[in-house]
Amino acid sequence: MALNTPSTPTPETEADDTTPVCVMVFNASDPTGAGGLSADIATIVSVGGHPLPIITGAYSRDTSKLYEHYAFDDEAVAEQARTVLEDVPVAAIKVGFVGSPGNLAAIAEISSDYPDIPVISYMPDLSWWDEDQLDQYLDAFKELVLPQTSVLVGNHNTLWRWLLPDWSSSRSPTARDIAMAAEALQVPYVLVTGMPLPEQYVDNTLATAQSILGNSKYELFDASFIGSGDTLSAALTALIASGNDLGLATQEALEYLDRSLDGGFRPGMGHFLPDRMFWAQPEESDADSEAESGIDNPSETKPLEGFVMPPHDTKH
Repeated sequence: MALNTPSTPTPETEADDTTPVCVMVFNASDPTGAGGLSADIATIVSVGGHPLPIITGAYSRDTSKLYEHYAFDDEAVAEQARTVLEDVPVAAIKVGFVGSPGNLAAIAEISSDYPDIPVISYMPDLSWWDEDQLDQYLDAFKELVLPQTSVLVGNHNTLWRWLLPDWSSSRSPTARDIAMAAEALQVPYVLVTGMPLPEQYVDNTLATAQSILGNSKYELFDASFIGSGDTLSAALTALIASGNDLGLATQEALEYLDRSLDGGFRPGMGHFLPDRMFWAQPEESDADSEAESGIDNPSETKPLEGFVMPPHDTKH
């Protein structure tokens, strides 16, 4: 991906070179660790930032299915964010799924008070949600958050259905078509992911209404993943916060996601999850290394004793 785009502004207050950039994220708590704040925190730390997680609600879900979402009160969300913003220099803000129009209004008001902080908005697939709630949420997002958004991130099909609901052409909309619809809502850049290509490939494209700024093609994985969109958007936000040019940040975020998916794992009975800490995994097991070196593993020959975990039965 070769891109030449303006660098994103950094906060007026700069920390020293040894301090990681601080990234604020508005998202829901996901008990599976697949997406939401869990994905944001792991990703931002992995690419060298410091996450400032603002919890906006909580999911009830497992790795197979999402059952319900419980939104926090908008005043609680606003108080979390403003308290941190008055103390810590924030380099970028990510907006994920925040659960209610009230929370969107609170976030829009906060971001308008800090116009120098870039906002990266991620729109996930919300087809699981109640239709009336979904329509209200999407309308509020368009009216309140998109005018504050620097980069909008989303899957091709999700953004198409949301921003171009009356699309009638026999061909699918291009990334530029989606970017033109976004520009009408004051969004300068759109990162459109998962555009189908022949032979099991997908295209990911950074676009404006005027041009395609760059694209990267990746081969589809056989496994079904959850949490990919939060991973990509969090990585992009942290890389922009670090002062990277938008084009370079996009390329590195996509490469990071690809490697996370390549190392993906299946912790439960449902979908696979990205391994956001793939770089921390050993290249070979300790057992293999010891076998090759001829060194016995003392933990195998002399196991520790006396550390049996007691049951946690309730005692009265």
